[in-house]
Amino acid sequence: MDIDFPLVLVVLTFATGLIWLADRLFLKPRREAAWEESGGALAEGGHAAGGVHGDEEQEAGPKEPYLVDLSRSFFPVLAIVLVLRSFLVEPFQIPSGSMLPTLEVGDFILVNKYAYGLRLPVVGTKIVPIGDPERGDVMVFRYPEDGKTNYIKRVVGLPGDRVRYRNKTLYINGREVPTRFIASLPPVELLEEKLGEVEHFIYRNLEGMVGVGEGEWVVPDGHYFTMGDNRDNSNDSRFWGMVPDEMVVGKAFLIWMQWPSITSLPSFERVGPID
Repeated sequence: MDIDFPLVLVVLTFATGLIWLADRLFLKPRREAAWEESGGALAEGGHAAGGVHGDEEQEAGPKEPYLVDLSRSFFPVLAIVLVLRSFLVEPFQIPSGSMLPTLEVGDFILVNKYAYGLRLPVVGTKIVPIGDPERGDVMVFRYPEDGKTNYIKRVVGLPGDRVRYRNKTLYINGREVPTRFIASLPPVELLEEKLGEVEHFIYRNLEGMVGVGEGEWVVPDGHYFTMGDNRDNSNDSRFWGMVPDEMVVGKAFLIWMQWPSITSLPSFERVGPID
């Protein structure tokens, strides 16, 4: 079963915050008043009734309930994590090869959460417009068909664009997207593609796959057309449609570690910006 971590984080943060606030405003004053009335405070000099010294120094107030103590300790940590993860930077791990050769399986990346505007956690509603996805960006978004699974692809089509894919060739608004052959690496060939101002590498299968994912699409307002850099091995907008703006998570900008499996050692050889 998939766990909606952002939702869990929001619920825990608000729950611990409400418990702490309720205790601060209502429960703690009542505890202290009841404690004072019961004679819990020690007389000056630390002597209990009858003049007998206790073995341990008595607390200066009533004992705080365990749940309140736990909430008071965890709330600041959860709040900081929520703010950082929701509005600044969020880490992800690449689970598949759909973005090869740009991103490899096991790459740990950082995603800029404010590049495309500040959004409310979980629902994704933009509350502060800062910028919009641009052609060529590597973008993380929630899969439109389930609204939960995080996908990462490259932005190819912007609102209003006409995108066409024929014979493994990409056209935007009637113009062929420039590519340059780099090398033959059977079973694929390596090419350099220029999308807008972004130059990056893509893979295309040397044999087969002709006709797969072909079509022509017009990108509606508030949506984006995405494709994987591993063109013949990517489940993207060619097959399930456009990415609504409210599903956008952020812009991938940095590889900070590579760790393909728990049986291998982490590597930092691929650390660097994402093109």
